[in-house]
Amino acid sequence: MKKISKEDISQEVFDLYDDYAHNKIDRRKFMEKLSLYAVGGLTIPSLMSFMTPNYVDSILVKPDDERLQSDYITYESPKGGGTIRGLFSKPAKAKGKLPGIVVVHENRGLNPYIEDVGRRAAVEGFMTLAPDALWPLGGYPGSDDEGRTMQRKRDRNEMLEDFIAAYHYLKNHEDCNGKVGVVGFCFGGWISNMMAVRLPDLGAAVPFYGRQPSDEDAVKVKAPLMLQFAGLDERVNAGWPAFEKVLKANKIKHEAHFYPDVNHGFHNNTTPRYDEAAATLAWERTMAFFKKHLS
Repeated sequence: MKKISKEDISQEVFDLYDDYAHNKIDRRKFMEKLSLYAVGGLTIPSLMSFMTPNYVDSILVKPDDERLQSDYITYESPKGGGTIRGLFSKPAKAKGKLPGIVVVHENRGLNPYIEDVGRRAAVEGFMTLAPDALWPLGGYPGSDDEGRTMQRKRDRNEMLEDFIAAYHYLKNHEDCNGKVGVVGFCFGGWISNMMAVRLPDLGAAVPFYGRQPSDEDAVKVKAPLMLQFAGLDERVNAGWPAFEKVLKANKIKHEAHFYPDVNHGFHNNTTPRYDEAAATLAWERTMAFFKKHLS
């Protein structure tokens, strides 16, 4: 089987995968369309394997990293899914109270990539909580495909309540300084935007390629925003001008960064959509933003 590199894949395949990952087409239609690109030594199985997340080799901060205390906890979300499990992480040798960050997963539950993001932020000096919105259905099933199917069974506004409850869990934690922000990816980007709408005391929000709130909701934002966009992500980017107009008109603190020639999901280092340069810069900006607003 030919070993595939990112350069072998046309932009149309990335766009097709984006449609599949966001439930625009089902698996059968995805495979059918993918077959059109299985040429020149490329096969459908090799293409599928290449596009599938590689969690084993992509973890940057291991679960047993001695710099951290990291373990699963449960908390209550009475307006959402009830009891929710999440990965709670904080520095092992913290001095004084810590700012908090809620880390919000994509549309497939708390997979290893998002757990890793939670640990990465904890290494930077934050206490983090990465909830699993699939917990009421049994939790992330170990497969992103199954996770997407499961997440469609939950109401997104109920899931929003689960992440709002995570915010309150951190804010009221005995080791928290009372300042809590949120970072989220894709679906989690929408959640991040909506938490800024719903929580007037939210310290800061960093949505990565997240859908924008309505104009009616956008005017309610009080938290400073850092918005991260992929240059090739026409689907999400189409909503930015209207959101920006409201933010400017209401003098809401915000900054937006567009990373040229990268795809939706560019921060996710487990898939070929990952762009190291853009992901590194976006993460550095994110951590600096949280340190400014939550410390």
